[in-house]
Amino acid sequence: MTGVLLISNKMLFIICFENNRCRLTVKCLLSVHSEGRGNGVHSEGRGNERLVVVTEHYESSLNDFQKQVQTVSPERVLQIAYEALEGLEFMNKHGMVHRALNAQNVLMDGKGKVKLAKFGLYYMTDHGADVDFPIGYPSYLAPEVIAQGSVHPSDPSQGENPLPSGPKTDVWSLGVLLFELCAGRRLLQNIEISERLKFIITLGCIDDIVTVLAEEHGCLDAIRELPENVLTLLRKCLTFLPSRRPTPAELLVDPVFEGVSCLYAPFQQPVGLFSSSLRCAHLELPEDISQLCKDDDEEYLGERAIDEVYHLWCLAGGDLEKELTNKEIIQSKPPVCTLPNFLLEDGESFGQGRDRSFLLDDTTVTLSLCQLKNRLKDVAGEAYYPLLEDEQSSLSQSNSSNELSCTVTLPLIIRERDTEYQLIRIILFDRLLKAYPYKKNLVWKEARVDIPPLIRGLAWAALLGVEGDIQAKYDSIDKDTPIPTDRQIEVDIPRCHQYDELLSSPQGHRKFRRVLKAWVVSHPDLVYWQGLDSLCAPFLWLNFNNEPLAYACMSAFIPKYLYNFFLKDNSHVIQEYLTVFSQMIAFHDPELSNHLNEIGFIPDLYAIPWFLTMFTHVFPLHKIFHLWDTLLLGNSSFPFCIGVAILQQLRDRLLANGFNECILLFSDLPEIDIERCVRESINLFCWTPKSATYRQHAQPPKAQGDSSTNGFGKAANYYSSDYQDMPKTDLSREPLALSDLKAEVSPRISAEDLIDLCELSVGGQTKRSKASKPKILAVDIRSIEDFGRGHISGSISIPYSTAFSPDGELVQCPATGTLQSFRGRVIVVISHAMKSAAMVRENTHAFRNTQTCMHERKCTHIEPLFLRGSPIETNFSFTREP
Repeated sequence: MTGVLLISNKMLFIICFENNRCRLTVKCLLSVHSEGRGNGVHSEGRGNERLVVVTEHYESSLNDFQKQVQTVSPERVLQIAYEALEGLEFMNKHGMVHRALNAQNVLMDGKGKVKLAKFGLYYMTDHGADVDFPIGYPSYLAPEVIAQGSVHPSDPSQGENPLPSGPKTDVWSLGVLLFELCAGRRLLQNIEISERLKFIITLGCIDDIVTVLAEEHGCLDAIRELPENVLTLLRKCLTFLPSRRPTPAELLVDPVFEGVSCLYAPFQQPVGLFSSSLRCAHLELPEDISQLCKDDDEEYLGERAIDEVYHLWCLAGGDLEKELTNKEIIQSKPPVCTLPNFLLEDGESFGQGRDRSFLLDDTTVTLSLCQLKNRLKDVAGEAYYPLLEDEQSSLSQSNSSNELSCTVTLPLIIRERDTEYQLIRIILFDRLLKAYPYKKNLVWKEARVDIPPLIRGLAWAALLGVEGDIQAKYDSIDKDTPIPTDRQIEVDIPRCHQYDELLSSPQGHRKFRRVLKAWVVSHPDLVYWQGLDSLCAPFLWLNFNNEPLAYACMSAFIPKYLYNFFLKDNSHVIQEYLTVFSQMIAFHDPELSNHLNEIGFIPDLYAIPWFLTMFTHVFPLHKIFHLWDTLLLGNSSFPFCIGVAILQQLRDRLLANGFNECILLFSDLPEIDIERCVRESINLFCWTPKSATYRQHAQPPKAQGDSSTNGFGKAANYYSSDYQDMPKTDLSREPLALSDLKAEVSPRISAEDLIDLCELSVGGQTKRSKASKPKILAVDIRSIEDFGRGHISGSISIPYSTAFSPDGELVQCPATGTLQSFRGRVIVVISHAMKSAAMVRENTHAFRNTQTCMHERKCTHIEPLFLRGSPIETNFSFTREP
C-alpha cells in the first residue's frame, strides 16, 4: 500500500476476472449506489474476455478485528450488524443479493461506518452461471447454497438451472461474521474445504447452532457472556432453514436493535434531478457554518464522485490494463503454449494445464492518484465551488487560468482530453444541473461552449427541457403486453449500432426493446418507423442505467425536431421537409443545387434516412454526440444546415459525377469531418433568414395563451426557438400550400427579414452608416412607371418586360453591371407577382448561380419604407451571390 495516495481515506481498487459471457452486465450496477450503503462503481470492458470493475476502497475491514484476535463489544457488534443490514436491504430493494460476504468484504470508512464491497459479483455473473468458479467463500456460505451445488450451465446433464439465492442467504453469512466478532476468532479455518461444507450441512440436525459452534471453537464462555439481544440476533441469523430465517428488512425492525436504531436517521433516498419532489426538502445546514469551510490542506478531489475521479484519472494518463500487467494479474501466454500435448480421436485431451485466468482472482489493486494530483496541483480550491451568480465563474482564477482560457479556443477533441479543463467544466455543469431548472439559462450558455462527455446525458436532458417524475411516468407504461410492433423492433435492434459493446450486449437489447416499446405505447397517434431505433441509440447509450431518462429525452426530442414524422401517413410531412431542404441547398449552394436538379438527384433519394433519424443512421455514435451537442442548441431548422454542410464536404465529387455515381457515393457515405460539419452548419444557420425555413409541421400547435418564454421569464431566443415561437405581426410569414412550396426553387422570406436585411427604418432611411457596405442589392423588375412612383433606397431598376433577349439571356445595361459587382452579397428582387420573381431566378444566368429566396408579402405592409409615392402591391425575391 505504500506510495498510494488517499482521497479522504478512500482508495480505488480493481476486481479483475476473465470470462466472455459476462462482460457488460455490470453496467446495471452503476445505478445501485447509495451514499453510506455501498461504493460507487465504474466498469470497463477490456478486449473480448476481461471485465474490470473500479470502485472506492477503504483499508480498514472486519478482517482487522479478526487479526487482532480479540472480541468486539456487544454494542459495536450491534452497530456493525445494523449498518450491514441497511446495506443489504438497499441491495434487496434493487433486486440484488451479495452472496460474497466475508470479513474482507465488509469495509470500514474513516468514521467507522460499514461499507459493503464486491457486492455486484453475484449479480454481474448472472448468479454465478457465467463463470467457472463459485461465488462466495466456503466458511460463510448458507446451507441452502451448499446443498444446491455448483452451477454449470454448459453441462447438459445438469438440467434446469437452480434458482438464484435470495436475501436470506446474506443473513446467514452476516451471522457467521457477527459470531466471529463476538468469539474473537475465525470459524472452520483449520479443516479442508470439503469438511467445512459437510460440517455446515450437518448443522441442520442441531437445535442450538450458536452453542454448538461455540463448543467446537472453544469460545463457549465468551458467547454465554453476551447480552440476550446479541445472542438472539446470532440465533436468528444462524437459523438453518431459510423459511424460518428472517430477511434483512425484517431484522432491521426486530426488537434486538431497539437501543441501536435510534442512533441512525432513517435513510432518505436522494431525490433525483428529474422528480416531482422538492430536492431541497431535507436540506439541513450545520449549526456552525464554519464546518462548511475546508482547510487548505484538505483534498478537494475527495468531494467528487467516484466516476468523476476515475474519468479524470484516465485523462491524466491512467491505464487499467497497465496497472494489472504491472501487478502480474494479466499475463500473456503464447498461443502455442495453450495447446494440449496429446489429443484422442474422441476429443479427449491430455497435457493441457487448466487456465487459471478463468478463475477468480480476488486481488485488490490500488490505483495511485499521484499523477492526477500532480496534474491538478495548480487548480485553486475555488474552482471546486464555482459561484453561479458570478459571470466569471466558468473559469477558475488560478495560476492556470490563462491556460484554461486558451484551452477554450482549441479543437473540441483536445479540450475533451485536457484534465484541468474537464475538471472545471464537469464541476461547473454538475453545479448548474443541481440548480436545474432554475439555472437552465446558464446551462444553455455553457453548452454553447462545450458539454463534458461525462455528464452529456444529463446536460442533453436539461437542453431538451425534461422535467417532472420521469420514473413514475415510465413505470406506468405497459412494456410487457405484446403489440404488433414487437416483431419489427426485434428485427431492427440487432442491426442498430452493433459495433458498440454496450448496445450489442443482451442487456442492451432488452433495454432497447423496453424504451422503444414504451415510446410506441405512450404515443398511440404515432407509429413505429424503421429508424426509430437509431434515434433511440444515443439516448440509451448515455443513460444506459436510467431507462426513464432515455425515454424522456427521446420523447422530448421527437416533437422538437421530428414533429409528425412518425405519423402513419407522414408523406406530406416528409415532402414539406425535403422541399424546404432542397430550397436551402439552392439558397446556400446554387451551383450544386442546379447540378443535382439537372441530373435528377433529388433529396428524396438520399436525405430521408438523414432526417428521419437525425443522422444517427449514417454516423457512428462518437460523431453523433458532437453533432447533437450543437443540434440541441438550435431550433427545428438546424438539421437543414447540417444536411447542406454534409453536401458541401462532398461538393467536388458531386459536381464531377452524374446520377449513377452519386447514387453509389451515398450508398456508402464517405468519411465526413464532423467538426468541420458542425462549424459550417453554424455559419449556414446564422446566414439563413429566420423565415426561410418556415414549415407548417415544424412543431406541435401551441395552447391558447402560451407565451414564448422558457418558464423563468426570459423571452425565447430565435436560435433555440422556432420561427412560430416569435411574436406575430402583419409582417410575419404565413403558411403555404405544399404544391405551391414545391413549385418554387428558392425559399420565401417574411417582410421582417426583408427589412432587417435592407437595414431600413420608417421613412425609407437606412440604419447603416455611410462607411459600411450594404448587405443587399435591391433589384426592382417592375415597370419604369412603378419604379418611379416608389422604390426602396439604393435599388436598381431592371424591368422584367425588357430584361431578356429573345434567346433568354439578360440584356446588358448599366444596372446589370451593378448586379455583377454585388457578387458575394445579398440580392433582393422586387416584383408585382411571385411568379415573375421566380422566373427571373430560373431564366437569368446571373441569378442561377446566386443564393436566392423570395418575399411573399405585399408591399402595402412596408409602405413607410419606400422613398416616395404610394407603392403598388409588390412581391420580393431575395438572393445572395456566392
